[in-house]
Order: sequence, then structure tokens, then C-alpha cells
Amino acid sequence: MNAQEDSTSPGAATAAGAQPEPAVPGRSPRPAPKSRRGIRTRAALVAAAREVFEADGFVDARISDITRTAGVASGSFYTHFDSKEGIFAEVVEQVREEMLHPHVRARGGSDDPRDWIAAANREYLKSYRRNARLMAVLEQVSRIDQQFAALRAERASAFIDRNAALIRDLQNRGLVTAKLDARVTALALSSMVSKVAYLVFVEGEKIEFDTLLETLDWIWCNALQLPGSADEAP
Repeated sequence: MNAQEDSTSPGAATAAGAQPEPAVPGRSPRPAPKSRRGIRTRAALVAAAREVFEADGFVDARISDITRTAGVASGSFYTHFDSKEGIFAEVVEQVREEMLHPHVRARGGSDDPRDWIAAANREYLKSYRRNARLMAVLEQVSRIDQQFAALRAERASAFIDRNAALIRDLQNRGLVTAKLDARVTALALSSMVSKVAYLVFVEGEKIEFDTLLETLDWIWCNALQLPGSADEAP
């Protein structure tokens, strides 16, 4: 499993429809539009912003490029967002929702925690690969904007807490030793997965997807010493 701002834990994409602009430290969110036209315009701006950010990066992206790509008047941007930072936060929030996938455990229909871990890692890695260019932009922004660094850390903590909750559940069931600190363990394992995903999908480390997935699953399960894990080679 996984966690970090660009990380995750068990689940499924939940973003749908118009969402309120995520809270960015120091910036006031605009209310979500209520009219169909407003919803369409906002969605077009967010989709266009993603395209521009992925092509140009955050620093070089311009609001005029976003409105032109969306096919809307420049003034429409400020009806929905205060700034370039605000719309970037919305793009990041949508990707975070996709990568969170909170229902993977229920969808899998298995009681074996090794299956939960494998399913969560698979969905996370597939989402990361799909969003790799945006993950690279997020890394860039976090290095130059302390407000986004704080937002990234907040999101990372939420993912880690989610994985820690799973580990505590396994401890309560007697499947994982109570000697492990659940959150520290979640931090270590989640950070491993997210960092490896960055190296492979952003920086181009050549690892075949199935090999990557099987190896990370094996490390996760053996770190927790789940029954039967050591018998299965990655």
C-alpha cells in the first residue's frame, strides 16, 4: 500500500461533479457554481489547467493559456478561481481523490489482507502512472511554494493515517504484531511505495510494472509478517 501527498491507501476514485475549491493556506476558496453553465465552465477550466500545467509546468503556465485552452473568456476564470495557485490546488485535489480509492477492500471481496495490499498497490501505481506528469509538476511547486508544501504534507499525512488504520485493524485481529507502531510503519512503507513510483513513472527508472507491483507487495506483507508471506517469492 501507499501514502504520501502523491501516495495512497486502500480505495477507489470518488471525485464526481462540481467540488468546492480545496482550501489552500492563505487563499479563500470560491463557492461551487450552481448553474449548469457555471459547472461546465468550471470543469472546462480545471481540465484545461491540467493540460497546461502538464505541458508547461507550474511556473511557466499562464492563466491566459488556461482560458484559451478551455475556450472561455478571460474574465470567467476569476468567477471560479482567485489565482493560478487556486486552480492548481483544484487539479491536485481531483488527482488526490482518484488515487485515494477508499473502497478497494470492499470491492475485492477477499478476507486475505495480502489481497487488500495487492489491490491497493495496483490501483495506486496505475493511478500514479496515469498522473505522472502532474506528479512531477506537484513536486516542482512544493519546492518553490511553502503553502503548497504544507498542503502536500497535509495530504500525505491523511494517506499515512489511512494506512495506519489498516495496520491497527490487522493488529487487533492478531495478524500483525502489536510491537509495531502502526503510524511509523505506515509512514515507512507508504513512503517507499510513493518514492519508487516517482522514480519509475516520473524519472524513468526501467522496471516492468508486474515486477514492480509484486516486489512492493512482497515487501509490504513481509514487513508486517503476515501469515504465508515469506513462502511466496516476489
